[in-house]
Amino acid sequence: MEWFTDILITIAVFAAALLILVFIHELGHFLAAKFFNMRVDKFSIGFPPKIVGFKAGETEYSIGATPLGGYVKIAGMVDESMDTEFAQNDPQPWEYRSKPVWQRMVVITAGVVFNMILAVLIYIGMALSYGETVVRTESISGLYIDESSYAFEMGFRTNDRILGVNGDRVDNFSDLFTPAAMTASSLTYQVEREGQVIDIVASSDFLDRIGEQGFIDISQAIPSWIGGVAEGTPAQIAGVQPGDIVVAMNDEPVEYWLDFSQRIRESDGPIELSILRGNESLSFTLQKNPETGQIGVNFPAIGDFLAVEQVEFSLPGALKQGVTGTSETFNGIIGGLGKLFSGSISVRENLGGPVAIASLTRQATESAGFQGFWSITAFLSITLAIMNMLPIPGLDGGHFVFLIYEGITRREPSIKTRMTLQQIGFFILISLFVLITFNDILRAITG
Repeated sequence: MEWFTDILITIAVFAAALLILVFIHELGHFLAAKFFNMRVDKFSIGFPPKIVGFKAGETEYSIGATPLGGYVKIAGMVDESMDTEFAQNDPQPWEYRSKPVWQRMVVITAGVVFNMILAVLIYIGMALSYGETVVRTESISGLYIDESSYAFEMGFRTNDRILGVNGDRVDNFSDLFTPAAMTASSLTYQVEREGQVIDIVASSDFLDRIGEQGFIDISQAIPSWIGGVAEGTPAQIAGVQPGDIVVAMNDEPVEYWLDFSQRIRESDGPIELSILRGNESLSFTLQKNPETGQIGVNFPAIGDFLAVEQVEFSLPGALKQGVTGTSETFNGIIGGLGKLFSGSISVRENLGGPVAIASLTRQATESAGFQGFWSITAFLSITLAIMNMLPIPGLDGGHFVFLIYEGITRREPSIKTRMTLQQIGFFILISLFVLITFNDILRAITG
């Protein structure tokens, strides 16, 4: 029954994130409508059937059983309810249709604006609560690049020092791999190799390839130092100690932990280690544990050999982090969508629906707790804002296009036209939802 528990936890975590996003989005529409004295008939989180609800004043508040969205029903507006009875009467002062175009534009975009504000607030809260762990790139003398990796195929080599990305020198290692940088139209890394600075250009299918094989992370900078030795293991019995530096294995030079650990996994016979302990050179011969296939050594803490700083933010600094984080994520998502629409990356491998998003939310929460949960929630909030402004009838962007038309022509599109386009838009959205969900399930089944 463990698989069933995992599914329930995944659904619960995803539902929590989704409820926050939908509530904030609909709250934006609701407050903007109220501000301009529009009557709000319904405020629903989730779609029918209704689970629970109550009426306060002129508005009915409810929670629906289908937690994949929500809606605010504003009097005198053609929306997802397809209700057009109001059109039989003259416009009333409290109706959406009686208000100036600019006010209606504010109401339509308020949900998107609130989602962006939510992302900013989340990033501010994370900066104040967790700070930021900064690994200085200047302290990284080089990286281990596996010859079978995409990074090697791209042009990276062992001992390269990454200096910058897209022409900008970078001080924090994580800034080399921001969404905005990695979804740029042309991704180029600057590396120092044997005293020379060279450019390494990513291929057009970069995002697809790193999705399959992974890319570069800080573990590749870990040198072959022994961080710890487990009791009773071959390494401890042989005399290996924490702090030892492995300089060779089976007479082959070793510099990086990943290279060292990979050679251990691939080794069949006795392992000959050449170790530097202070100024003393030592040699050890040992056999792998037949059950674990390991020798019982652990890698060191990153801070033992790299310049790692835990940066704490003041309120002004956190405000800047909130805006910067939101801006970088926004640009990254826009860049990724641009690559999807241009065909530079695979739609099947990179476009995710509810199943993929739920899985991603669960993974983020498991790996980083509340920090991971809020990080993915901010990402999804920005994504929701962007997707809602697509010019598809049925989405906020579709309503906005109608208002632009009205503002230019000084006349409102007919009810019949809007209803027809709304129905077409909903058909497109439902088709996309079914297609993306099917793709999620297919990917889960095929791995």
